[in-house]
Amino acid sequence: MAEIINMPRLSDTMEEGVVAKWLVNVGDTVKEGDILAEIETDKATMEFESFHDGVLLHVGINEGETAAVDTLLAIVGEKNEDISGLLNPTANSGQLDLVDQINESENLTSNIEEEPTLKTSNSALNDSFEIITMPRLSDTMEEGTVSSWLVNVGDIVKEGDILAEIETDKATMEFESFHEGTLLYIGINVGETAKVDSLLAVIGDANSDFQIAVDNFGVNQVPSDKIEKTDVPDLISKTTDIKSELVTEPSPNNENSRVLASPLAKKIAKEKNIDINLVKGSGDNGRIVKEDVENFKPSATTTVENNTDLKISESGIESFEEIENSQMRKAIARRLKESKFSAPHYYLSVEFEMDNAIAFRNQYNSLPETKISFNDIVVKACAISLKQHPRVNSQWFEDKMRLNNHVHVGVAVGVPDGLVVPVIRFADEKSIPEIGSLVKNYASKARDKKLSPDEMQGSTFTVSNLGMFGIEEFTSIINQPNSAILSVGSIVKKPVVKEDKITIGHTMKLTLACDHRTVDGVTGSLFLQTLKGFVENPVTMLV
Repeated sequence: MAEIINMPRLSDTMEEGVVAKWLVNVGDTVKEGDILAEIETDKATMEFESFHDGVLLHVGINEGETAAVDTLLAIVGEKNEDISGLLNPTANSGQLDLVDQINESENLTSNIEEEPTLKTSNSALNDSFEIITMPRLSDTMEEGTVSSWLVNVGDIVKEGDILAEIETDKATMEFESFHEGTLLYIGINVGETAKVDSLLAVIGDANSDFQIAVDNFGVNQVPSDKIEKTDVPDLISKTTDIKSELVTEPSPNNENSRVLASPLAKKIAKEKNIDINLVKGSGDNGRIVKEDVENFKPSATTTVENNTDLKISESGIESFEEIENSQMRKAIARRLKESKFSAPHYYLSVEFEMDNAIAFRNQYNSLPETKISFNDIVVKACAISLKQHPRVNSQWFEDKMRLNNHVHVGVAVGVPDGLVVPVIRFADEKSIPEIGSLVKNYASKARDKKLSPDEMQGSTFTVSNLGMFGIEEFTSIINQPNSAILSVGSIVKKPVVKEDKITIGHTMKLTLACDHRTVDGVTGSLFLQTLKGFVENPVTMLV
C-alpha cells in the first residue's frame, strides 16, 4: 500500500526545507534505510532516509524547491500502484489531501468520530485540553528520561514556558510548552523513561474532562509503521513540535516547586555532594548555573549533614551499586554493537616521526593569540588526505557505496556519560587554528551537554585521540555509516634509527580501522602513506 512521505522536520527550529538533491528517481526500488534525498534545513544539509520498502512512485518537491514542513515530499508504494486518489483527493470520495485535513478542522473532527480506534487522537484535538507526548529531541532518540519537572499539576503555564528537562541519548534538553492553560496531568514522573510519543502531560482548562483521553491513550492504536500517511491518526499524533532550548521564569515557590538549575549544575552538585537548594543562582530569573555550584562554599553544618549520605565500603564484605544506564549510554551501546557486528573491521597500524611536527607546533604557537594542538594537526592532515583517497571518505549502504566529495571530520570527545562525536564540517577548507577553535568549542559544549543534533551529524570520517591520556596505541570501532576511523596515540620520546644511527626522537602510533566492504588493504595503506607525509612535514599543508 502506498505511503505518503512528507517534508520532515530535521531540526528543532526547521519550518521549511529545500530539496538539495534527490538520490533516487521515480521508478527506483527503495528499501527501509535508503537515503532518498539531501534536504537543506535552516542549520545544515542533511540526508533523509526512507522508512518504507517499495518503489518511488511520485516526487512532490523537485530539486531546488522550498516547501514547508509536512508538505508532500514523495510517495512510495508497490510498482504500478494507482496513486491518483492520493494526488487528486476529489477523485476519491472519503479521502482528503493532507493539507486539507489540517486546514478543514470540521472534516477532521467528523472523520475522527467515525473511527472508534482514534479516541486518544480525538482528545488531543479537544478544544479544552491538549495531550503532550514525549518529543523526539534528537535524530537518534527512541526514548527519553524526565530529569525534572519545572511545573506542577495545577500550575498555569504559558506558551514558551519550560515544562520539563528531558534526557535524550545525546544531551539533557529543556522542553517548552506550545500551549497555554493549566497542567492537568503528568504521565511520566521524574526519573522515569518512556518511548517517544508516550503520554507526557495534559494541558488545558482547569475543569476539562481529560481522564477518558488519558485512560484510552494508545488503546487499539495502529502501529506507526502500519499507518497510511493519508490517515487521520498520523496527523494528530504529532500534536507538539520540538523547539530550541529556552529559559523561562520559575514556577511560584511552594513546597513542591523544583529548583531552577541547569542540568550540568545539578550534575556537578551531585558529584560534589552539594545540596542544590542551598545554592544561589546567578543566571536569568535566579537560574543556577555551573559557576554557582563551583563557587559555592558550604558551611560546616552543611558539610557534616551531606557527608552522612556517603557510602562506606566495609572490609571483607561483598557489595555493589547498580547504576541505571543513561540514554546516551544506551545509544552508544546500540550503535557500537551494530557497527562491530555488521561491518567487517580490520586494522592498519603505523608509527610516525614527530620531531618536525613538534617544531612546527612550537613555531606556530609563537604567534600572538595562536595555540594549536597535535590533534588539530592530525585532523587537518586527515582532511587533506581524504580528498586524495575518496574510498576512505566513503559510506556503506546495503545497495550502494557513497564516495563523498566533501570532508566532514568527526572528533570523538569523552564526556562523563560516555562519548559524543561533534563534526568539523569541510575540514579540508579550514585552517589549523580554525579547526582548533572549533574542537575546543565543541568539547566545552559537549561537557555541558549543549551540543545540538546538527553539530553531531554528517561525519564522513572520525578521529579518536587518547594520546593526551598516555595511551600509546589502541583501536576504535567505526562510526557507521563511515568507512574508517583513526585512533591516535601519545607522542613518545625514545631511541630511533636515523641514517643508520641511533638517536633520540619522538614518535606517535596511529591505527586506522577500516570497513573491508569499502576500503581494501591497499586503499587504507595508501591513505596512511599520504597522511604520513603531511604529519611528518606539516609545513606542506600550508603550501
